[in-house]
Amino acid sequence: MTESIETAPVLSRRALLKTASSAAACAIAPGWAMADTHSADLELCYMPASDLLTKFKAKDLSPVEVLEAQFRRTDAVEERLNNFIATYPEESLAAARASEDRYMKGEGLPLDGITIATKDELAIKGRPLTAGTLPLKDAIADETDPLAERLFADGAIPHAITTVPEMYFAGVTWSKAWGVTRNPWNTKYTVGGSSGGSGGALASGQTTLATGSDMGGSIRIPAAFCGLYGFKPPYGRVPASLGATFLLPSTSGPMARTLKDMILLQNNMAGPTPNSLTALRPKLTLPLEYDGVEGMRIAYNIDQGWAEIEPETLDLFMKAVEGLRSQGATLEEVDLGLGLTGPQIRLAITQALLSGAFGGQMKGLIAYADQLTSYGRYFAEVAATGMGPDEALAAANTIERLNILVQQAVFDNGYQALLSPTLNTSRVQADYDPVNDAPRINGKAVDPHAGLFQTPLWNLLNWYPVVSAPIGLTPYNMPAGMQIVANTFEDAICMQVAAAHEAVSPKLFSGELMPDIG
Repeated sequence: MTESIETAPVLSRRALLKTASSAAACAIAPGWAMADTHSADLELCYMPASDLLTKFKAKDLSPVEVLEAQFRRTDAVEERLNNFIATYPEESLAAARASEDRYMKGEGLPLDGITIATKDELAIKGRPLTAGTLPLKDAIADETDPLAERLFADGAIPHAITTVPEMYFAGVTWSKAWGVTRNPWNTKYTVGGSSGGSGGALASGQTTLATGSDMGGSIRIPAAFCGLYGFKPPYGRVPASLGATFLLPSTSGPMARTLKDMILLQNNMAGPTPNSLTALRPKLTLPLEYDGVEGMRIAYNIDQGWAEIEPETLDLFMKAVEGLRSQGATLEEVDLGLGLTGPQIRLAITQALLSGAFGGQMKGLIAYADQLTSYGRYFAEVAATGMGPDEALAAANTIERLNILVQQAVFDNGYQALLSPTLNTSRVQADYDPVNDAPRINGKAVDPHAGLFQTPLWNLLNWYPVVSAPIGLTPYNMPAGMQIVANTFEDAICMQVAAAHEAVSPKLFSGELMPDIG
């Protein structure tokens, strides 16, 4: 579902911005049909939002130039990667020209001119809202989510909608509705899920920022697979999306290639919206700069007591631990003492998700069983056959017990943050089927749903803020990630540790550390 637009070569807008009136500048035709701009395009496609905003304000660069470059990038890579279900060139171009006009007048907005790919979950009136499932493939949103309204109000340009797995219920992104989404770092492998298209679009330079949501790791998993920063805010920091008021394990959040960009988007998303029921007051605005970690006590845990981790990922994780230790923090390994296996944690998150209103929606898909993916059908059947008040009570009891154990092991002992791997391996095929495939790590069979990720614990404990930060590339050219967990609602601690990590970690999306997709 993509608009088409006729384009023509143009002179550089930045040369005109200093001298032309805003009206003249806005009259220039779009130029993403140009063929000799690859290197310059890549610079614009991957430039951080924080740098773009500075250049826009100085009139050294136009939002139109960036948008055009990113649409050229999409033309070049989208067929191989499949990150988008819809793009909006004409509408976005008009928005970019309006943004340029505001900058010419000195009236720029907080995210003015910044492209943002929105997950196929964030409703924008008149645009698709399919949840990645065939029964809803032609569904169109009839209202705009307040979170999306904020993006428009701050001048951001939602230029594309990203792919998701069916009903957001997989850690990989493929569906009967939209096909397989592949990772630009290594197209054999997945972008993760469920915010997979958002992660892939960022990693491939098709957008500057992207929205995600997280109900089992759906921001942190693709952030790790794609080499990004992703934030699962504590429940209530970001207002619940339309229809998700009582989906307690879930929250919306930001994804970006740099920590500062991630915080910029988080500051847009945080705080109450009109009529919001779940949003915390007052709004928390996070700083963009942080002190170091010297003197901080930080715990780390490798496997939650159950996970099998490949050596390549573990090596990168331990290097990240040493990077923080080298800056004067005390890093100590802790045993969380959870007493649960990965499948038991998966059962608890499934109970928490499907024993309420969302379970009713999943149950309703049974009527369309022949149109569903293997994993969509599996979870629809689980919702229909075994989820009710008993399961809700079991999940609640598990959550309370896990919280006590985490507090006792970490925060009651004076640690200010907890580190763990995000993924147990990044070696997951793009079309991996969690129902029919049998994954192995280090030659050992692992649970097909729970054995690949260490994220669901923090959706059960959804009041803890968690950043997934990139920790480098494996020898098979796939990123890996590290979770940074702070105590309940202490978002700034996550950012402080993440900032220290970013200062000494490999800089993906720069120099030779770029996805090799042309």
